[in-house]
Amino acid sequence: SSLECGLSKDWVRHYARQIKLIQDKGYDVVLVSSGAIMAGRERLGLSRADLSIPEKQACAAIGQSFLMHTYEKAFEKKDIKVAQILLSHDDLGNRRRYLNAKHTIEALLERNVIPIINENDSVTVEEIKIGDNDTLSATVACLVDAQLLIILSDVEGLFNRDPSIKIKGEKAELLSHVARVNDEIERTAGKSNNKLTVGGMYTKVIAAKKTMSFGIPTLVVNGLDEKVLENIFSGKDVGTLFWSGKGKIRDRKHWIAHTLKPAGTLVVDAGARKALIKRGKSLLPAGLIKVKGDFEFGKAVMIVDEEGKEIGRGLVNYNSSDLLRIKGMKTPAIKKMIGKSFYEEVIHRDDLVIF
Repeated sequence: SSLECGLSKDWVRHYARQIKLIQDKGYDVVLVSSGAIMAGRERLGLSRADLSIPEKQACAAIGQSFLMHTYEKAFEKKDIKVAQILLSHDDLGNRRRYLNAKHTIEALLERNVIPIINENDSVTVEEIKIGDNDTLSATVACLVDAQLLIILSDVEGLFNRDPSIKIKGEKAELLSHVARVNDEIERTAGKSNNKLTVGGMYTKVIAAKKTMSFGIPTLVVNGLDEKVLENIFSGKDVGTLFWSGKGKIRDRKHWIAHTLKPAGTLVVDAGARKALIKRGKSLLPAGLIKVKGDFEFGKAVMIVDEEGKEIGRGLVNYNSSDLLRIKGMKTPAIKKMIGKSFYEEVIHRDDLVIF
């Protein structure tokens, strides 16, 4: 789908054929699909771009059923059953619901049913923006411990510069393999001129960064190439492969680092930074300089150094009000202030992920 074209039934039928070929090779397939809002706009005849949040939610509610009906008809011709799963951050941010979603998807795959997953745009607010499906696809890939994530784009992959900008005598070069998503790669991806997406290639690169930390290779390819999926599973080199070859962060820590939204920020001093990064220690109150945000016990927070660079994330043992009272203090002083019932660590290393 696109802002210009709406829902393309021809492409849905095409991907149904391609996915059938993948299934026949013995692979399970999970499909993360956008298009509900676009389909709803088409059904309601809303062509203007500046829709309100309630209007977008209404479009999503109408478009989602139409989208699934289109998928069902296309896959039915290939004798494939599909199932709809709508997720929100509230589902993924709650550990029990996160695992429930995982088990549901696994149960469907065991029965050769293709889960079709989308953001629940009819009720969410902050998530309604084009490009979110890149992040959602990465989250789902990690959720099901996928062997490979394929992100279908409207370009061949990640180039060393924006290929739409013509420079005489110089052709943009496709990066076939990215082993590490660093600041330079993020800057390169952030220069997309694609007006139809929020961030364009940038959101795809950030999604790939997320899956790489879980040990999942990610391919960003041109989804407008009719044979792209067939070529991938025939072993041909296409698009940009994001893969470091390194092991993965274990599931719970990956959930902390990449699924939970930080409710606040903790600024630590140089000594605490060294203890966290070099020695694998827990974060203690003595190394805490600043507390930003209003959060409760057990919430996820971002940890940054004095220069503002993020070094990790974790689950706090104190609410923000208590941390403001004890920041910079040694254990004996905290015990004297709070009493017997206190935690020595602001964030225990078991609840801490260092980047």
